[in-house]
Amino acid sequence: MIAVLFVCFAGRHAAAQELKFSHKLHLEQAGATCGDCHSAAKDSQAATDRLLPSRQKCAVCHEGGAATPVDTAGLDMIASPPRSYRFNHQFHLQLGNVATLIAAAIDNGSYLGKAGDARKHLDTNDACQACHRGVEETGLATAAHLPRMSDCLVCHSKVDNPFSCEKCHLEGINLRPADHTREFVDLHPTGKLEFDKQTCLPCHGRNFGCMGCH
Repeated sequence: MIAVLFVCFAGRHAAAQELKFSHKLHLEQAGATCGDCHSAAKDSQAATDRLLPSRQKCAVCHEGGAATPVDTAGLDMIASPPRSYRFNHQFHLQLGNVATLIAAAIDNGSYLGKAGDARKHLDTNDACQACHRGVEETGLATAAHLPRMSDCLVCHSKVDNPFSCEKCHLEGINLRPADHTREFVDLHPTGKLEFDKQTCLPCHGRNFGCMGCH
């Protein structure tokens, strides 16, 4: 196996400056599963939980002779990014594989928002990859591999902006998109702006009125 994890240090501080990792290599070539490395997810009840693999997890293979030794000394120092929402992995994993539900919503046109290339990843038996799509094709996962709000709305389908926002999002979080400037606010109901109304659906649903924002 190729050495795929490398952590640099600045001075004496175990601050990870660079992390190289291949999900594709681990999932396809090494035959690992999501649960092998992210085992904490099955018991996680908060979006703020740290679900990255621990140094000990990597050591099972990389210091046990099954894989090339790599430097994992700084892995435990990597913090999870701040979250603006609540999420319970334990509860959702107990529901089983939601890929079929998301796929059906895309196929029948009830999916709220732009599906992009999501559909091609949804013929999967992996409950994790139903929401974290494309990880089996990539190296280091990014925010692009997090589930979309439109995925959540397949089941949590009651959209009553702004009142339904706080059911999932933390209080005090600014959810207004950056392009919703004063000019946008003034002109968007006039028809003078060109924008894809499908992008409005995740926040506003299909039957929204002015009172949802004003």
